[in-house]
Amino acid sequence: MGGDDGGKEGFLKTEEHLLELRNITKKYPGVLALDEVSMNVRRGEVHGLVGENGAGKSTLIKVLAGAHSPDSGEIVFDGESFPSLLPHEAMNLGIACIYQELNQVSYMTVTENIFLGRELKKGSFLDLGKQEELAKKVLRDFDLDIDPKTPMTMLGVGQCQMVEICKAVNASAKLIIMDEPTASLSEKETGELFRIIEKLREKNVTMIFISHRLEEVKSICDALTVMRDGQVVANKRIDEVSVDDIVKLMVGRDITNKYPKKSFPQGDVVLEVKNLTHKGVYEDISFKVHAGEILGVSGLVGAGRTEVARGLMGADPIDSGEVFINGQKVTIKSPRDSINAGIAFLTEDRKGQGLILLQSVEFNATLVSLKKFKKRKFFIDLPKLRKESVKMVNDLRIKVPDVLTVSSQLSGGNQQKVVIAKWLMTQAKIFIFDEPTRGIDVGAKIEVYNLINELVAEGAAVIMISSEMDECMGMADRIIVMHEGSLTGELVRDDFSQEKIMYAASGIPI
Repeated sequence: MGGDDGGKEGFLKTEEHLLELRNITKKYPGVLALDEVSMNVRRGEVHGLVGENGAGKSTLIKVLAGAHSPDSGEIVFDGESFPSLLPHEAMNLGIACIYQELNQVSYMTVTENIFLGRELKKGSFLDLGKQEELAKKVLRDFDLDIDPKTPMTMLGVGQCQMVEICKAVNASAKLIIMDEPTASLSEKETGELFRIIEKLREKNVTMIFISHRLEEVKSICDALTVMRDGQVVANKRIDEVSVDDIVKLMVGRDITNKYPKKSFPQGDVVLEVKNLTHKGVYEDISFKVHAGEILGVSGLVGAGRTEVARGLMGADPIDSGEVFINGQKVTIKSPRDSINAGIAFLTEDRKGQGLILLQSVEFNATLVSLKKFKKRKFFIDLPKLRKESVKMVNDLRIKVPDVLTVSSQLSGGNQQKVVIAKWLMTQAKIFIFDEPTRGIDVGAKIEVYNLINELVAEGAAVIMISSEMDECMGMADRIIVMHEGSLTGELVRDDFSQEKIMYAASGIPI
């Protein structure tokens, strides 16, 4: 599949390809989700699939998994042609999907999850002994130090992902589709995942790797398909393109400034935290944030950054310490206290904690600020609420047919904008962004950065927690670094360096 052999042309059948998609089209009311999509995936390769949110990647994967039927086109898998697939057909063919939201039963053991839906029987009973023996074998094959008797609740995200891969291998999967597999992983866990991918490659298992982390795509993939607006715009061997080339193909334009940082005059201290402590989680955390400033918070996964934010938001208890807003001491014992004090918290888990996905954009945008729309004691001024919602959608350039659209139908970038809208409605002056660009594409990231710039320009104080060091360095005015619940460093913009941040993140004070 060298060069630009994608497009909308047909393909000759070849033993070299495990998967061939030919002119796949899928329409929804008012939306052409897939427009004659064609791509080939060679046997035993890791094939990258990239594109902005809304480009059609998720729809394409659902077509492959049998969750959606295309309106036209042809799926050729292992030499066999299908107009569409049902979920059980895809599974029986050897197609396995590992989604961002892992499809596991948390109270069951590792063994039970590996054999979920494919249980072994001895007569009328489950053959538990055989299942455990085979689970041990597949874990051992990948050098994974996981006890098959362990309940899934006892495992970290990275280990849960490894179990999902073992489940696919145990089911004799020929094609494993990984959707944003590194989005919630630490650097160490990502390295472990890449080790497993190399082992799968050695076993001639074919993989489709979907990620917004283009450096990872470049390092692990053999070939690449780029989608934009429901179409394939390029099929390339990975050595034919640079990361900059991929970005340009994804967005259809040059991205000249990855981090559009703007500096503004800083005002008075808006938020001051003194000796904040939650025993066993973080201790003696002290910092200040000024009006018109972005304070970056860096550190490794598990350093306690999110926990400090949750403490400031009243979501978790604070054992000791003081919080001052505009010089006045405030007591925060609940989220309502922090909201009343002018604090907004944009959680890293926008789907689980930031939004009610089955509710409308309007519902989510006004959820925290319903009090301002009260007409009488028990009534809401619905016309005013609608007017404000529409204005917010327009101001933030949220791409949505109307404000009554269900939030689950939006792309990741637009979902993040709805979360921002929710907190802008409260007229907060302190914004805590926890992993603000996780799982969103390059173009949407820049829109989020520009929204942060607008907040700061209007005098807001912004705390930006990010596991991406480049993001912190690109957007922050100052950076504080945490390690195992303690502050280990503070850097002003002129002193930013990856080396200094890594030292502090590793527990070496700077």
